[in-house]
Amino acid sequence: MTSYRATALGDLLDAFASNEPVPGGGSAAALAGALGASLLVMVAGLPKTRTGAPEEAADLAEASARLRPLRDSLLALVDDDSRAYRAVLEAMRLPKATEAEREARRPALDAAMHEATRVPLETMRCCQQALRGALVVAAHGNRNAATDTGTAVELLAAALRSAGLNVDVNLKSLSDAALVERVAVERAQLASDGDADAARARERLASA
Repeated sequence: MTSYRATALGDLLDAFASNEPVPGGGSAAALAGALGASLLVMVAGLPKTRTGAPEEAADLAEASARLRPLRDSLLALVDDDSRAYRAVLEAMRLPKATEAEREARRPALDAAMHEATRVPLETMRCCQQALRGALVVAAHGNRNAATDTGTAVELLAAALRSAGLNVDVNLKSLSDAALVERVAVERAQLASDGDADAARARERLASA
């Protein structure tokens, strides 16, 4: 399968614009999150902080150290989401003419849908953690880069919501009621925490 993380930007946009089933919204959400995290890393690494205090530089360095692996995870999730959806399509194409075929198809489809739900949920986790890091960058980052931080926050907030849409639609196809409940609870908490951190980051930027 094509690795979108290694694809040239123009070709990647063409892939998203094509009528192929992948990459789709889940991969786009992960990509938006990776862009947002990257911008936060950039601002956190600037030599000038908001006031120039050593404590600010230390806090920003710590935030950057947490944001970098989140950015890398989100980039990997661009491919993971496409891979998961391809597996769903393959499972759906399995024969189902006989009872034996249907019995063999159901666990394969369940496993594929489970992974297709896990991936956007992981995207939400990464975006929520990145938005937590955005609070530090918004508070201590260079004032001249406030729009970069603001753009990062909006990208991550949009990615969080978009990944949530993919979790929601896939939950409807899961047959494990206990799993559906656990995922739904976590999904709601991630959305709530992420939205709250995004709002707080916007407030800190507004007071810069």
